[in-house]
Amino acid sequence: MRRMGLRGAVRGKETRTTIADKAAPCPADKVNRQFRAPQPNVLWVSDFTYVATWKGLVYVAFVIDVFARRIVGWRVSLTAHAGFVLDALEQALHDRHPVKGGLTHHSDKGSQYVSIRYTERLLEAGTEPSVGSVGDSYDNALAETVIGLFKTEVIRRRGPWRNLEAVEFATLEWVDWFNHRRLLEPIGNIPPAEAEARYYAAQQEIALAA
Repeated sequence: MRRMGLRGAVRGKETRTTIADKAAPCPADKVNRQFRAPQPNVLWVSDFTYVATWKGLVYVAFVIDVFARRIVGWRVSLTAHAGFVLDALEQALHDRHPVKGGLTHHSDKGSQYVSIRYTERLLEAGTEPSVGSVGDSYDNALAETVIGLFKTEVIRRRGPWRNLEAVEFATLEWVDWFNHRRLLEPIGNIPPAEAEARYYAAQQEIALAA
């Protein structure tokens, strides 16, 4: 690949951004590192990361549907407060309209995700909260994998970054590309949107045949 002027992206070690709040009530771990789902809107995972810019750190949060690893919510912020990750969740809820009682939302023990506001919003939406029991990267491995790809494919490759607006625009472009054009080996070397479309097409065929 070097002869063609191409070089694979190398993922580096990440610094943890979420800080556990040991005093906050913590939902049980209902996923137990089994990041599989039989259909869309059954299991979502959430996490966030930081990006260094010339004007200071900015934070990027993602909500990912486990079925096809599609990014269903995201937000960029100057601060890592609970409202910032809640905004990413609100986008996902608005766009996906999950059935109440049919969705589990999983995260790590970061104080943003076990905050009263975040937990209450999940319950209001009829979504079952789940939080990693051990508190290491394996407890939320799928979300960390997607964030690792984001940092490798966008942040390290296209930096340095001037400000929040630059990161926000690049994230918007990458999320669209990731969902609709990036080939993912775990789902059959097709993009997440195509994997979901195939699922719904198959369900429609079953319904018509019945």
